[in-house]
Amino acid sequence: MTDVPPLRTVLVVAVALIDVDGRVLIARRPEGKQLAGLWEFPGGKVEPGERPEAALIRELREELGIEVSASCLSPFVFASHAYDDFHLLMPLYLCRRWEGTVVAREHSALAWVRPEKLADYPMPPADDPLVAWLRDLL
Repeated sequence: MTDVPPLRTVLVVAVALIDVDGRVLIARRPEGKQLAGLWEFPGGKVEPGERPEAALIRELREELGIEVSASCLSPFVFASHAYDDFHLLMPLYLCRRWEGTVVAREHSALAWVRPEKLADYPMPPADDPLVAWLRDLL
């Protein structure tokens, strides 16, 4: 077995916002960011000392202009993926209730997608396994 140098672990939270029609919101990463043009579940990095749910509430306010209560976030599944220079640990929450209108503040586009069509959208490697879970649940 070869020695593999340790990778720093980055904790990122994400959410599958689910509308009344059972569609899931995905967002396209903007130009200039790593993995630009790929579709992802909204969310972001957890800051030091921040609870994952608080980070997700903050990110949804910043990225989409919506307010979410921690009681409306249901832990669902997580992704664990090794990129070249870090290891990503990403819990995915489900959310069916929020206040406000979803707008793309930081992404180049948003799409409400039926779970069975999520695989049609190119996603970062860490997000790919989550699609099957959502398709099977919804």
